[in-house]
Amino acid sequence: MFTSEEDLQDRLTTPSAALVADLAAGEGDLVVLGAGGKMGPTLCRLARRGLDAAGRSRDRVYAVSRWSDPRAARDLAGHGVEIVSLDLLGGDLTTLPDAADVVFMMGVKFGTSTAPYLAWIGNAVLPARVAERYPDARIAVFSTGNVYPLTPVTGGGCTERDPVGPVGEYAMSCLGRERIFEHAAAARGTRVAILRLNYAIDLRYGVLADIGRTVRAGEPVDVTTGHVNVVWQGYANEVALRSLRHAAAEPFVLNLTGPETAPVRRVAAAFAERFGREPVLAGEEAGTALLSDATLCHRLFGYPEVPLGTLIDWQAAWLEAGLPTSGKPTRFAVRDGRF
Repeated sequence: MFTSEEDLQDRLTTPSAALVADLAAGEGDLVVLGAGGKMGPTLCRLARRGLDAAGRSRDRVYAVSRWSDPRAARDLAGHGVEIVSLDLLGGDLTTLPDAADVVFMMGVKFGTSTAPYLAWIGNAVLPARVAERYPDARIAVFSTGNVYPLTPVTGGGCTERDPVGPVGEYAMSCLGRERIFEHAAAARGTRVAILRLNYAIDLRYGVLADIGRTVRAGEPVDVTTGHVNVVWQGYANEVALRSLRHAAAEPFVLNLTGPETAPVRRVAAAFAERFGREPVLAGEEAGTALLSDATLCHRLFGYPEVPLGTLIDWQAAWLEAGLPTSGKPTRFAVRDGRF
C-alpha cells in the first residue's frame, strides 16, 4: 500500500528490466510533448530513471508543456528532467530541442462538445506541425480506444485489425491525429507507433477512483456503461517508451489496456465490500461498451504486473487514507461521444 504521493510516484517510475534493456538498444535525446498532463510527469521520470539504468545518462529527457502547475515542473527538474515551457498550440515548434525519440501525449478532450474546433486544433492540426518538426525521429503517439465503435460486451473488444468507428467529434479528431501521423510516415518515412489507450489507473484519478469515490460517498453508480477496460499507468508508460523500438514507416498500431473486461457492477461491489457498505446502483447495463482487445500488447510486452483486484485494493486504501485525488472525473460512462 501507499502512504504518500511520493510512494506512488516512486512505484510508477521504477523501470523494469525489460524497459532498461529496450532503452539500452537506443541512443539520443527524448522529447515528451504534452508532459504536463495526467501521465506525462511519471512517464518523464520513468524515462529518466530507465535511461540512467541503461547507461544513457548523457541522453536528455525534455518535458514540454505550458506548465500551468509549476510544482510539477520543479519536481521533474529535481529528478533530472529538462523543462521546456511552450504552449504547443500557439508556440513556435522550431524552438523545440532536436531529438531522436518523441512521445506525443498532447490531447484535447473535455469541453469539446461545446467547442469542437478545439478538438480538431489540438488533436489533428498540432500533430501535423509536430510531424513536420520531427520527420526523422521515432514518434510514439498516444491515441485512444475511442477511435473504435461501441462493441458487444461479450465479444472481447476490438482488435487492431477491426474497423474504426469513432463516435462524436472528439473521437473523430483522435482518428484524425492518427491519420496525420500516418501521412507523415507515408510521405516522409517518419517512424511511428500509435497507442490506443483506455484507461490508465494512477490512484489519484481514473475509472477506479471515479467508481470508488462514488461508492464511498453512498451515491449511485450508473451501470449503463456496464463494462470497462483499465490498466496500471506504470505499465502504460513503459509500453509507450518500449514501443519506440517498434515505430516504423508502416505505423505500428497497438491497443494498450489491461486483459480484463471489468463489469462496473462488480467493481462497485468490490469497493462496497472494502468500505463496509452496500453499493447503490442505477441504470441497466447496455449490451455494448467501449472495449479493446490488447492481446498483441501483452504478447509483445508482457501482462501488466498489477492485476485488477490489486488495483481495486490500492484504490480503496488510497481513498480511505484521504490521499490526494485530482477531482477530475474520466467520464468513462459517456456513450454519445460528447465530452
